[in-house]
Amino acid sequence: YTAGGSTSNLNMNLYATKKTAAEGMLDIALFLANITHMKTVIEQGAGYRYYAAVLTLISFSLALQIVAGILIIIIARRDLNEEANQKRLDSLNNTTTIIIFLIFVTNIFISVFGMERTGLFARMHF
Repeated sequence: YTAGGSTSNLNMNLYATKKTAAEGMLDIALFLANITHMKTVIEQGAGYRYYAAVLTLISFSLALQIVAGILIIIIARRDLNEEANQKRLDSLNNTTTIIIFLIFVTNIFISVFGMERTGLFARMHF
C-alpha cells in the first residue's frame, strides 16, 4: 500500500527476488539434510538393505538441487521489470518448479527407503 492509495506500483522485481531468495534458502537446507542423510547411510555400510538405492536417490536429489540452485541464481539476477526478460524468466521459473517437484518426489522415496534403520522404525521389527 503506497501513500497515494494504490497498490498497483508493487515492485514485481523485488517480490520475485525475495521469493527466489526464500526458495534458495530452502534448497540449501534440503541440500544439507541430504548430505547428512548420505553420511548416515554410508556409515551404516553396504550391509544396509537399500544401501545402493538410497545412495542413488540421494545423489540424484543432490544433483537436481544443484541444478535448481543454479537456476534460482540465474532467475534472481535478471530484472523481471524488463519486458524482454519476462518470457525467459517465466520459462526458467517453470523449469525450476518442475525440478523442485522432482526433488520433492525423490525425497519421499529417500524417506521411505531410509526408514528401515534410522528414525522411528529403527526399533520396530515387522
